[in-house]
Amino acid sequence: MAIASDRVRVECIEANEFPDISQRYHVMAVPKVVINDRVEFEGAYPEPEFLKAVLQAALDGKEA
Repeated sequence: MAIASDRVRVECIEANEFPDISQRYHVMAVPKVVINDRVEFEGAYPEPEFLKAVLQAALDGKEA
């Protein structure tokens, strides 16, 4: 998605190399996805469910 849109930013963090960030986001499994510091999920999601979570986070951000 980040490649397709300049409105999406992706950061990949190596949990073992940055334990402070891992602790801040309570990483217990990988992959861990955090969207706008509000929506979080762990594990590999099927693409349709991943997209649904991203779109919902975007809609929630517009309502705030």
